[in-house]
Amino acid sequence: MEKILVDSGAVFALLCRDDKNHPAAVAGLRKMQRRRALPVLTNYILAEIHTLLVARLGPDAARLWVRSNIWPVEQAGSMDEKRAMEILLSGRGGDCTLVDAISFAVMERLGMDTAFTFDVNFANFGFKIAETA
Repeated sequence: MEKILVDSGAVFALLCRDDKNHPAAVAGLRKMQRRRALPVLTNYILAEIHTLLVARLGPDAARLWVRSNIWPVEQAGSMDEKRAMEILLSGRGGDCTLVDAISFAVMERLGMDTAFTFDVNFANFGFKIAETA
């Protein structure tokens, strides 16, 4: 089964109808479902989504999402963190965040090549972006 990493911006766009990427996110999720692709988060992305939801929609929305999340969460370990630091320090990740660099490291480790994201840093690093149109 194909695994696709889901970035926090895509999750937020799915949850927030006012987000400019909401229609594209819904279309992208439907395409993933038709392909029977498995959405995957990392523990870092889970933390980032929670923080984003608390800041923009409030703590109740954040708790509800954490409680109802059904997507598998891949634990980033110390080797992923070490690889992420290499990515950040090399500049190869562009202006990516630590969470993005962890995502890149986990994707490399798992042999994943596609991310469901609106963040161009994934494409700049060499990953495919899941179609949303």
